[in-house]
Amino acid sequence: MDITLIRGDGIGPEVMEQAVRILKETGADLQFEEYDAGIPALERCGDILPEELMESIRRNKVALKGPITTPVGGGFRSINITLRQAFGLYANVRRAFSYEGIDTPFKNVDILTVRENTEGLYCGIEETPDEDTAKSVRLITRKASQKVIRYAFEAARKLGRKKVTAAHKANILKETDGLFLRVFSDIAKDYPDIINDTVIIDACAMKLVTDPGDFDVIVTTNLFGDILSDLTSGLVGGLGLTCGNNIGDDAAIFEAIHGSAPDIAGKNIANPSAVICASSEMLHHIGYEKEARAVEDALRKTFREGRCLTADLGGNATTAEFADAVINNLR
Repeated sequence: MDITLIRGDGIGPEVMEQAVRILKETGADLQFEEYDAGIPALERCGDILPEELMESIRRNKVALKGPITTPVGGGFRSINITLRQAFGLYANVRRAFSYEGIDTPFKNVDILTVRENTEGLYCGIEETPDEDTAKSVRLITRKASQKVIRYAFEAARKLGRKKVTAAHKANILKETDGLFLRVFSDIAKDYPDIINDTVIIDACAMKLVTDPGDFDVIVTTNLFGDILSDLTSGLVGGLGLTCGNNIGDDAAIFEAIHGSAPDIAGKNIANPSAVICASSEMLHHIGYEKEARAVEDALRKTFREGRCLTADLGGNATTAEFADAVINNLR
């Protein structure tokens, strides 16, 4: 199967190299079409998202992507947001779960955050009426809310999860989050086998760091989901251990959710776990279940052994050495 591969920038190329090594070791029949995006593409051809890259994703319908730098406070728009909107990747799915061998305040965390991925405050509708004022529109539609909420309930049913919680701020954002909650209530009626409840977003954040076991599947709007999914990553060891699945009707992009970390780029010390997780999620998506489980088991065994961990996890292994350990546990 052909996969579009975007190595990214910063630490992207070096962590992606290890993920590709591991994918090849699984024996899955994959061929990679490699393309630049962001700053490397801009420097090469004057376009942050070259048309040949977009056409490759349209053709292959699956992409594996490394981290890409987004300028802060100016410059070009986020590559991630642009790709999600261009391909209708309406659901961003992030699972945070505890690994044996990783020291964290809570054990047995397993939370799936399903985030609306194309609108909300990330819709990009902004203006500056004058030099002292800036405005941003928060767009919530019934159609997008229906798609992501139904996806959350279907995922819960498929994965054998028991509860879906809608996180919101409808006490203040009465129109936008009010619409999201009404859609949630309507769709929940179609899933009598799954418990449903709602929680105000600030209370949700507090409960996540005091009793994360109370949550199973969380569904929410774009910005809230971005923040909460990073929070849940912190519960299990950090952004270096979790990935994001961007799911649409006609395409899917799997990625690490951490940044490009240019300060450590090229030093061979970055943790490749997030892109390895993204690789296993991609394998599940395209039907390589045995290979996906093998990667997950090898990663868990590497953490459990604790002999070859990167610096962020308390070890001194290089990026490549960590991947070597995963490959040894894969065989």
